[in-house]
Amino acid sequence: MKHNTLHITSGRHLPRLCALMLVWLTALAALAAPKVELRVEPASRGGGIEVGQKFYIKVIVTDLHEAPSAPSAVPGATLQYFGHQSSSSSFTSVNGQTSQKVVNIYAMTLKADKKGSFSFGPISVGGVKSNTVSYTIAEAGSGGGGAARQGAAQANGSDPTAGMPGANQQGPTFIGKGNDQLFLRANISKTTAYEQEALVYTVKLYTTYGTIKFIGATDAPKFDGFVIEESPNVSNQLTYETYQGRTYATAVIARYIIFPQMAGQLKIIGNKYTVSTDAEEYYHDPFFSQLTVRKPIQLNVTPNDLTVNVKPLPSPRPANFSGGVGKFTISSNLPSTDAVANQAASISYMVTGEGNLKYVHLPDLNSLYPDEIEVFSPTTDVKTTVGSSNVSGSVDFDYSFMPMEQGSFNIPAVQLVYFNPSTGQYETSTSRSYTLNVARGAESAKSQAAQVYNTRLMPVELPAEREVHPYVRGFLYWLWFIIPAILLIVAVIMRRRYIDIHADIEGLRSRRAGKMARRRLKRAMGCIKSNNEDAFYDEMLKAIWGYLADKLKLPTSELNRENVSQILTEHGIAEESETRLLALLDECEFAKYSPASARKPMQEIYDSAASLLDSLESEFAKAAKSKSNPENTDNDEII
Repeated sequence: MKHNTLHITSGRHLPRLCALMLVWLTALAALAAPKVELRVEPASRGGGIEVGQKFYIKVIVTDLHEAPSAPSAVPGATLQYFGHQSSSSSFTSVNGQTSQKVVNIYAMTLKADKKGSFSFGPISVGGVKSNTVSYTIAEAGSGGGGAARQGAAQANGSDPTAGMPGANQQGPTFIGKGNDQLFLRANISKTTAYEQEALVYTVKLYTTYGTIKFIGATDAPKFDGFVIEESPNVSNQLTYETYQGRTYATAVIARYIIFPQMAGQLKIIGNKYTVSTDAEEYYHDPFFSQLTVRKPIQLNVTPNDLTVNVKPLPSPRPANFSGGVGKFTISSNLPSTDAVANQAASISYMVTGEGNLKYVHLPDLNSLYPDEIEVFSPTTDVKTTVGSSNVSGSVDFDYSFMPMEQGSFNIPAVQLVYFNPSTGQYETSTSRSYTLNVARGAESAKSQAAQVYNTRLMPVELPAEREVHPYVRGFLYWLWFIIPAILLIVAVIMRRRYIDIHADIEGLRSRRAGKMARRRLKRAMGCIKSNNEDAFYDEMLKAIWGYLADKLKLPTSELNRENVSQILTEHGIAEESETRLLALLDECEFAKYSPASARKPMQEIYDSAASLLDSLESEFAKAAKSKSNPENTDNDEII
């Protein structure tokens, strides 16, 4: 009887146990089945989303290899971005059988356009349909966007797992290169341009990461054969752009205005950037909803290299070419058309426009002005602004002049001849002319008044004839006349030699090039003592380029590496010295735009420059001596 009772009791509980097992197995099967879920973030709490705000619809795909397609339209909103956000996997073991669940999360970034209640879905991924989500968009400023602002803050970097154990507790993971979620592209405004034409070089960041914490350049780009001006016009915030069928958040992180200095194929080598960001990992569980964990990563990214085909300026160049390439105008200002002889006055010319303003020069005014007016060297004031596409501003040339005679003189118009790359032609801008009225002033050595003599004849009493002293007939007496005559002849010869030497201004500058270079190097030594690295490299470049301009008799518009290398070879300068010179220029230009950690010690660069200039001076002197005494040179070579 007792046995039957136990048997009946066991039979009564068996159906309930089987039902529980069936429910449990059904739940496991449901969890293991492929699934597509839509979720709105932020959820429509506290009034929903406001018009003009961003919100997100996430597509959570479980155990499917297919990826969802971007929707053509979302009710009440505009789709700004759609892409893969994260993936995760988990393993489950039941009765010795292990199963894997893979979850991929895709996010739509949306901007609310109009108020109302809307629904989105279902969508189909791999034949599996999703649920339908609903959301409400409130009027802008109604206060219903609190939840939206909260969700946006989380999407833009506020980590909801910041206080959890193990979240963000380790240092950044160093990736070492860019990937399909973050990369850089370099671009240039023109791949074919003229010498000295302004080009825009930009470096653009493309990313699908939610936040960017830090972007820093570890070295400078290499602009071989270019003069550069760094532009401050970079992006302060991310914008969205579609590239190769995928939407990225983009920002211009570097912009340079560059001027090619020589014809040919010039290459621009991109520099390396370090980018710090957060990689998001999403974990989905049917009981605990979604968990987001952010891990800091660091990437080294390098943009692509570029090549520019540089064309020489058209020939023949005008005789009065100013060296300007761009678009310029010239104006003049004469404070007063009344002047006084032998008193200084001033006139200024202002060149405005955009292009290589720093390299524009005016013609020699002494050859244009009347001979009665002497013009002195100008002082220049350069005011430029580096914009997003060019360098614009003005250059003020302030001249002093002195009229030597009384009268009325014409100050002619000054022509500024420049090359316009937009038209491919040389163009001319002309200033106005003036009539200068010069009044009589104080007498000078060049304008002396005639002396007035008294013509009345006075009686002259001649002294009685006296006997000549014997000393007058001696050699010492006549020596007092011979020595002054010799000194006068020597003075005349020295004076003519002085005038001949100073008439050749370029030759004088060439002979004094070494002396001027040493003065500039003294300024660089002062920068070393004051530890002013930026000013040091400026002074070093001025010393080297100034020495070459003076020594080789080159105007500023023709001072480039190609001309310098050709003329050094023609002068017989050793190839080793030429290589050292170009290497020193590269070192100074690189150091000027590189961080302090990448620069060589200033003293080392100073010693190298001083040694190189001494070597060049010696070789120039040797070459000049060989030209003046070719027979001796031949004899030396034979010996």
